[in-house]
Parts: sequence; structure tokens; C-alpha cells
Amino acid sequence: MNEPMLFDSWTGLWRVLFVGTAAYASLVLVLRASGKRTLSKMNAFDLVVTVALGSTLATVLLNRSVPLAEGVLALALLVFLQYALTWLAVRSPAVENIVKSEPTLLVRNGAWLDGALRRQRVTREEVEAALREHGLADISGAAAVVLETDGSLSVIGKAA
Repeated sequence: MNEPMLFDSWTGLWRVLFVGTAAYASLVLVLRASGKRTLSKMNAFDLVVTVALGSTLATVLLNRSVPLAEGVLALALLVFLQYALTWLAVRSPAVENIVKSEPTLLVRNGAWLDGALRRQRVTREEVEAALREHGLADISGAAAVVLETDGSLSVIGKAA
């Protein structure tokens, strides 16, 4: 295949400018209409939707075989499905259990919970980094370290 590497045509550049602007504006409008929860980092499904939105936007921008209307519909569909899933999760404990994970205690009263660390595939070094970020020199100063549902580590220091 002998495809141009640096420049194909002015038409292609104008298409990217027009379609990119229109697709971006459409995505912003759809996200604003769907609410703040759509792009949150609350669980793995939220991350998947965020990545899928970015991938879809890139496809609409760069793939000439995808018309703008189809791309905007795809973006709206992803946002709608995320909205519907979170709506169901708030109203149905069964759906919530499927979609959301539970926080996991990794350190309790300055002691490692090795079984929880293994099950969650978290290293002691990762927990120690979180302790330092929260101003604790070592594990003895931690009342608890929790692996949250979004993958972040929450550190609760012992009362002085």
C-alpha cells in the first residue's frame, strides 16, 4: 500500500476540522445532558465507558468511512447505556452487585492483611507509597488502608 505519510489532501484536513469540531461539540452536549456521573471514576464500568468514548471520538475524527451522524449516535448510545446502567444500579441491589465492587481493607491497626493484599493483587510497596502520600512514615501510623472501588488507596491515620 502506498498511502501518504504527511499529507493526503486539503479535503481530508477540512473534514477533520469540521467533523472533529461537530463531534466534540456533540459529545460535550450529550455529556452535559447526562450529568456528572457519566465520566466519574467510581468503578471499572465507568472507566470502560470513558475509554470507549475516546476511542469512538477518535474513530469519527480519523476514519472517513464513519459519517458524523453515525459517530454522534454511537457517542450518544454509549452515554445512554452508561446512564441506564447507573440508573438501574441505584435502584436494584442485584444490578449494583454486578456493576460495583466492594472496598477492601488492606491494613488494620498497623498490621498487614496479607490475604486481602494477595486477592486484590496489591503490593506492600504500593500501600507504602500511599502511606507516604498521606504523610505517614510507615504502616504503624495507619489505622486502616482501604482499596476503594475505583482502585485508589484511602489511608486513615491513627488518632494521636
